[in-house]
Amino acid sequence: MNPETNSPDDFSICAHIIIRGKVQGVYFRQNLKKIATENNVRGWVQNLENGNVESQLEGTRENVKKIIEWSKTGPKGADVKEVIVEYKEIVKYHEQFEIIH
Repeated sequence: MNPETNSPDDFSICAHIIIRGKVQGVYFRQNLKKIATENNVRGWVQNLENGNVESQLEGTRENVKKIIEWSKTGPKGADVKEVIVEYKEIVKYHEQFEIIH
């Protein structure tokens, strides 16, 4: 808990996510980067060879959860079947959000 706000949402967290479904060829990575940047979430996103999208998100609990919720629908044209979330120890390695090619 943050002693000033008494809110657990002020803690930084790290989430590793896999988005399954029709998520490539619909600008999923570009849109995820835009939304992550707007919500001050750092990390990366990349396409996987199996057609899924993988991402690591670092930020406040509230902001990371916003990105995870958005990922369950994705951009127009996407057909998300499943979002697998694994919370990890935060590394604070990333200074921004990037697309890995």
